[in-house]
Amino acid sequence: MTENIAPPIASAALPTTSAEATNAMIHYYRAEMTRLNAWRVRLDLTTNWAITVMAAMLSVTLSTPAAHHGLVLFAMVIVGLLLGVEARRYRFFDVYRMRVRQFERHYFGQLYGPKTEGGSEPWLLMLAQDLRHPRFRISFRRAAGRRLRRNYIWMFVILLMAWLLKIASPDLQSGIHLDPQRPVAVLVGQASTGPIPGWLVVAAVGIFYVFLLFVTLSSRERGGDEVRV
Repeated sequence: MTENIAPPIASAALPTTSAEATNAMIHYYRAEMTRLNAWRVRLDLTTNWAITVMAAMLSVTLSTPAAHHGLVLFAMVIVGLLLGVEARRYRFFDVYRMRVRQFERHYFGQLYGPKTEGGSEPWLLMLAQDLRHPRFRISFRRAAGRRLRRNYIWMFVILLMAWLLKIASPDLQSGIHLDPQRPVAVLVGQASTGPIPGWLVVAAVGIFYVFLLFVTLSSRERGGDEVRV
């Protein structure tokens, strides 16, 4: 009695000539560029969401004195969450950006302006290792710091200025009467949100912005010749 033996699965044929290898590299470069562009679009989409949320919240809060200043605080939270989403997306984007840059620097750069480099194509070995064991190139904190410096820090500054204007201006918040003898105490009192006292809200906002400043400055790269987004 004979057993049915499944035929062996044929392995994928690798390029055997320089022309086939070049053709494979071209198609691989196009694939990586497509994925790079897809993640770049996702980054822009998240930034657009953050700008839309900020604009909508500010238009509602500053349009009438009846609107509570807590809407601006809520906008800070939403923009902060979107910053986290964008930092995660940026880590994926950075992986494909690195792969594309390897081709541009070591392959196309050599094609248009040859330079003498040591080693036998070390960039291809590094690229092969990254394809076998893909990993993120930067940490989440560093990615968040980059996006803060490029876009989000300005959104948070605008939100902070709008919040201070809201709690400080009698024309923008109903029931506020500034006391020249105690201006700081009045402003802190107007910062209260429901059962949460004003001093606690001010302290929380201050700690949040100190944290943003720390992330922005601590993740800043020194030197380097790469174009960042």
